[in-house]
Amino acid sequence: MRWVEQILGNKFIISGVTAWAIAQVIKTVLHAIIHGKIEWPRLVGGGGMPSSHSATVTAIATASAVLRGLDSFEFGVTVILALIVMYDAMNVRFETGKQAKVLNQVIAFAESMGRDISPEQRLKEFVGHTPAQVLVGGALGIIIGLLVA
Repeated sequence: MRWVEQILGNKFIISGVTAWAIAQVIKTVLHAIIHGKIEWPRLVGGGGMPSSHSATVTAIATASAVLRGLDSFEFGVTVILALIVMYDAMNVRFETGKQAKVLNQVIAFAESMGRDISPEQRLKEFVGHTPAQVLVGGALGIIIGLLVA
């Protein structure tokens, strides 16, 4: 199966997946250190330090710069994608998390008034990133992209 070999040998994919995985492990370890316990869902969850979204897209952009050049179509597309993803993480998704926190307080108030609320009705609060989390994720992605490419 030649297509499997091509996918598994694709340095763009390898750099992105590697950066994502490393960021998720770091995020899980830092979360465990801060909170005193390992929460396994952090391995695949959003939010936290460093931003795995930023690490992923900057790793791909860096790999494309090294492998195809700064004037390539691939680099242009991946840089624009990286900027969109990082902007979204710091702004749209970060604000969504703040809104979820407020709405969960409303849900907690409703529970205190005797309303039965299922766990599925609670909103995820940990979805966005601070600028520092995005910056560190981006730096991690650049390092991984350079190492893989």
